[in-house]
Amino acid sequence: MDRNPSPPSCAAEDGEAAGDAVGSTVYSKHWLFSVLTKLIEVISPEKSDSNATSEEVQMELDEELENDICKVWDMSMDEDVALFLQEFNAPDIFMGVFAKSKCPRLTEICVGILGNMACFQDICMSISKDETLGQMLLQHLCDSDSPTLLETSRLLLTCLSQAEVANIWVERIRENPSVYDCVCFIMSSSTNVELLVKVGEVVDKLFDLDEELMLNWVKNGSYQSVGQSTDDSPEERPDFKIVPCVLEAAKQVRADNPEGLDVYMHILQLLTTVDEGIQAIVQTPDGGKETWTLLYGLICHELCQPDDPPIIIQEQKSVLASILSVLSSMFASQIQQEYVMLRKNIPLIGSLIRILQNMEGCEKRSFDNSKKPQPEETEKSGTAEEDFHLKILKDICCELLSNMLQELTKEDILEGLNQGHLNEQKCSCAFQNLLPLYFTSVESFLEALREADQMLADSLEKCFPSLRLQT
Repeated sequence: MDRNPSPPSCAAEDGEAAGDAVGSTVYSKHWLFSVLTKLIEVISPEKSDSNATSEEVQMELDEELENDICKVWDMSMDEDVALFLQEFNAPDIFMGVFAKSKCPRLTEICVGILGNMACFQDICMSISKDETLGQMLLQHLCDSDSPTLLETSRLLLTCLSQAEVANIWVERIRENPSVYDCVCFIMSSSTNVELLVKVGEVVDKLFDLDEELMLNWVKNGSYQSVGQSTDDSPEERPDFKIVPCVLEAAKQVRADNPEGLDVYMHILQLLTTVDEGIQAIVQTPDGGKETWTLLYGLICHELCQPDDPPIIIQEQKSVLASILSVLSSMFASQIQQEYVMLRKNIPLIGSLIRILQNMEGCEKRSFDNSKKPQPEETEKSGTAEEDFHLKILKDICCELLSNMLQELTKEDILEGLNQGHLNEQKCSCAFQNLLPLYFTSVESFLEALREADQMLADSLEKCFPSLRLQT
């Protein structure tokens, strides 16, 4: 059976009146009424079979009813249908399902329908203002059923993305400490990539909307009873810390979902915008080594590789900017850490220069395109946005590169030259991008380079007269 079968129309064989149509659609009001009525009957106590326990009945969903409710799920993407469901008090019916049903599939479908309905502003406002419904939905973040978790996360993201109601949900989540544990539990233990990406998007949106909530989650980490439990043995989650959970989720999505990796790297970047977030990254038991190792591996071995075309920088600019921003913050605060020692990170310097080289290729391509007939206004806007994001990436890349170059010793440079991560072409590219803003860093590097390779230093000075004039 299809997950979302094709919905029925009101075109009846018996010449049913056009007034049965929902809004301007061809969907039948009568049919929708009948499905919602069946749903009410399912959760009514009198429906329980005398030959089976209530729980057994609720755990199973009649195939025909499941098929019909899936059709409603599909139909609810239409605004007229969503408004009709709202008028028929469908959210109240779904609350009855959440309260009484133990059927995961039924819960998933009902949350999914609400998620579709919430795409429309007025309905989203109504759903968001219903405190009882809001609390029930947050409780589903502690559900053990992955499809239900996915639909709940999708619904939350939809609401958080609408400015008119976002603060309602931020405040509601801030007042529910268990949400933190539930989200961390998912990020640290789930192998469902689709779910991890959606939960990551929720966390990313929350942190972007509310710094106070982000700070609370950074400081959080207490045992709390979460999810379904019995009176005798409450289910306890581990003492979660936000950074290890984000790292674990990033490792799960890195190979299969580039967009998901981008989301989790942006979460880390948001954490570095506050001192407490940076400390949460670098004051883990390993001093931040796991974070550095993951990000180092992404930059040096997976993203923007030597055999990639320069245009790859356009596709990866967002995730690269996030990663380099975190590495830059860590390098500045953990310069004495063994894992940050430059001898071990020479390949990272080579990767930073390669990113700048690819950006130069993109800038040349953009310049060549500017000579062609002017595009439509929307295309102009898209190009301007791309250039803006590339500039952000360039600024972050140059800052980290300058900080690393000025710390290099003669021995570090010799190692870089031997490994091929430094040569005249690469140094020239670095200088071209760093000067004049980072003159002090370039000058410091050049002094160490003279000790390692005087001929190369002289050649670079000839190419950059400003360095020769001030030495």
